Amino acid sequence: MIYHILADAVLIGHVMYVIFIVGGLVLILLGAGFQWQWVKNFRFRALHLAAIALVVLQSWFQVICPLTTLEMYFREQGGQTPYSGTFMAHWLHQLLFYEAPFWVFSAGYTLFGLAVAAAWLLIPPRTHWRRNKGEKHQGGNTASPEH
Repeated sequence: MIYHILADAVLIGHVMYVIFIVGGLVLILLGAGFQWQWVKNFRFRALHLAAIALVVLQSWFQVICPLTTLEMYFREQGGQTPYSGTFMAHWLHQLLFYEAPFWVFSAGYTLFGLAVAAAWLLIPPRTHWRRNKGEKHQGGNTASPEH
């Protein structure tokens, strides 16, 4: 039973990773239109770019996603056939996995990665840190002139 739970947990993590990548780009684009400043957060943007870059590189080198490998391991250890587990696992897999040649996925991941990179250039993240509302960090000076 523990292996079934672990497999489902990995699957949920996998889905969350995909949602972060796809949803992140949607939010960045919406944020640019609505002028949401949080979508320019450097850490968020760097993590988002790194997340899709990892997927693109894995596809170029035809490396199976470690989350998929781990989930399949847990399913096999639990006596399940990979991708035929619980109701939750079945439906989440329907969202994530499709039958197509490997190059189709590689091309799709690459195009999506290019879209994320274009968003980085067209909607650049902030490179400065704000101390307080309306106050910008200026070099090594941490005290504002009013204090």
